[in-house]
Amino acid sequence: MNKQTIKNKLIITKMRKLGLTMLAVFIGMSTFAQKDELKAAEKALKSGDAPAAKAAVDKAEGLISNADAKKYKAKFYFLKAKTYYDIAKKNPKASKEAYQTAAKSFQDLIAFEKEAGKPKYTKEAEPMLNQLIGDVSTKSVKDYQDKNYAAAKEGMYQTYLLSKKDTTFLEYAANAAFLDKDYKTALKHFHTLKDIGYTGISTTYAATNVESGQKENFGSKAQMDLMIKAKQFKDPEVNVSKSKKASIVKNIALILADNGKPEEALAAIEEARKSDPKDMDMLLTQGNIYLKLGKKDEFAKVMKQAIAEDPKNPILYFNVGVINQEQGKVEEAKANYKKAIELDANYSDAYLNLGSVILEKDKALVEEMNNNLSNFKKYDAIKAKQSELYKEVIPYYEKAFELKKAKEGKADIDLTRTLMSLYENVGIDDKYKEMKAIWDASRQ
Repeated sequence: MNKQTIKNKLIITKMRKLGLTMLAVFIGMSTFAQKDELKAAEKALKSGDAPAAKAAVDKAEGLISNADAKKYKAKFYFLKAKTYYDIAKKNPKASKEAYQTAAKSFQDLIAFEKEAGKPKYTKEAEPMLNQLIGDVSTKSVKDYQDKNYAAAKEGMYQTYLLSKKDTTFLEYAANAAFLDKDYKTALKHFHTLKDIGYTGISTTYAATNVESGQKENFGSKAQMDLMIKAKQFKDPEVNVSKSKKASIVKNIALILADNGKPEEALAAIEEARKSDPKDMDMLLTQGNIYLKLGKKDEFAKVMKQAIAEDPKNPILYFNVGVINQEQGKVEEAKANYKKAIELDANYSDAYLNLGSVILEKDKALVEEMNNNLSNFKKYDAIKAKQSELYKEVIPYYEKAFELKKAKEGKADIDLTRTLMSLYENVGIDDKYKEMKAIWDASRQ
C-alpha cells in the first residue's frame, strides 16, 4: 500500500467521523427544538391560547421523525390531542376535523405507551378521550332529536369512527342519513352493519323498588342481584331485545327499491330470508317489494304466508283485502276486511275499505238506471236496490268517520262528503244536515 492510498483512507475516516459528529449535533439540535416546541405548546394550553398551542405542536410534528422519538413522542401525542380537543370545543366550525385529530392523537398515545410499557400519560388521556366521544355523541343525539338529520348523520358516524366498539352509532348514522334522504350514505352504512354481523341485541336489567313501587333499571345483572339480595327491590326482569339483522336487510332493500332498483332489492331480501324464512319483517318487506314491482299475485301469496305465521294480525288481512279488491275479487276482499275488523274493532281503514268494496255494485246499478230512464217502473225498482245498498254501506262509513275523528281530532272531509251524499240519497235528512254543516264549515 503506497503513501497516497494511506493518506486517502485517513481523509475518508476523518470525514466519516465529522459526518457522525454533525449528525449527532443535528439530532441534538432537533431534540432541543422539539422539546422547546412542546414546552411552548404546554404553556399555551395552560394560558388557553389554542392557536399558539397548535402552531407549536405543528412545528414539533415536523421534527418528531428526526428527533429522539421515544423520549418525547408520548408527550407530543398527548399535547397534540389536548390542543385539538381545545380547538374543537372553542370553534364549532372546525370541530369535526379537530375532534377527529384529537381522538386519533389520543388513540396513538395510548397505543404507543402500551407498546412501550410506560403508560405515563394514558391514565389522564383515557377519560379525556371518553369525554371527547361523549361530547360528539351528545351533540349528534340532540341534532337527531331536533330533526337536524344532516348534522346528526355526520356526528353519529364520527362517534362510530372515534370508538368503533360503539357500533350502535353506525346504526344511528344510517337511520339519520335515511331520514335526511341521503340514500347513498345510508346504504353504505347499512351494508357495513350487515357485513360486520351487527345485531343490535341488548340486555336490560330491571326490578321494582319495594319502597316506591316503581320499576327501575340497572347497569348490570350483578347490580340488580345485589339490590334483590338486600331486599330493596323485587320482581327482577331480564329483557333481551330482538335482533336488528332483519331490519338492516329490510332497509337495504327498501332503499334499493325506492331508488329504482327493485330487482336488486328483491334479491337482497330473498338471500336474507334463506337464513330465517319465517322472519315476519323480511317477509312483509318482500311483499312490499313485490307490490312495487306490480307483482300482485306474488304479493298476495306472501301475505297469505304471513297470515299463516301470524293469524291474529289484522294488518295482514287488510293488505290481502286491498289486493283482492284491486283484482276484482269482491267477496274475498269483503271477507278479509271483515276479518281485520274482527281482530281490531278500531281499524278505521278496514271499515272504510269494506264500505267501498260493497259500493262496487253501485256502478252497475247507476248504468242500469241510465239505461231505463223512460221505464219508470224498472227505474224505481233499481233505485230501491241502490237505496238498500247505501243503507248497507252507511254503518261502515259512519264507524270509519267516528274512529278517524277520534284519532285525528277533526272530521275527515272526504268521508263527510261521502256520508252527506249517502244520507241525501236515502232521505236521512237530520244526518245529511249535520254532515253538510261540517262540510260548509270546512269550505270557509
